[in-house]
Amino acid sequence: MGIRKITEYPESVLGAVGKPVEEFDDELKKLCDDMFETMYDDEGVGLAAPQIGLSLRLFVMDCEGIKLVAANPEIVETSGEQSGPEGCLSLAKVPAVLERPEFARLKAQDLNGEWFEKEAEGYAARCFLHETDHCDGKLFIDHLPRMRREMVVKKFKKEKKLR
Repeated sequence: MGIRKITEYPESVLGAVGKPVEEFDDELKKLCDDMFETMYDDEGVGLAAPQIGLSLRLFVMDCEGIKLVAANPEIVETSGEQSGPEGCLSLAKVPAVLERPEFARLKAQDLNGEWFEKEAEGYAARCFLHETDHCDGKLFIDHLPRMRREMVVKKFKKEKKLR
């Protein structure tokens, strides 16, 4: 299948809680290969299944030396604080400064269904949080104050018209 179409805001799948991944088979491996290919093609560092129109609790990432597949992800611990720009492939990478925890511990299943935990700081922790949010039906703009969220959406709509 290869590169998939990125689902863009305000598609309903982006606001829905994804269904748990239950089948850890060749089809899932192929889907994850496609997701990595799509993410790299769009120069992203993470991509969740809802971003390609699939309501699944699944994401891939390759950020700051951490490359992984996370099925049924959950954030089990966070600490600290960081503030920095964040964007999203589903919003044409229009950035906004967002506060997130500096540290995050992710619990998820790998391609074989084995549970694992992984810790990250800084940008990679931001990626864990951002992609897990997608699986929970949240976008990074949902964490912004109303006025800033409206500015990002307005910029996104303008970018869309330019494409």
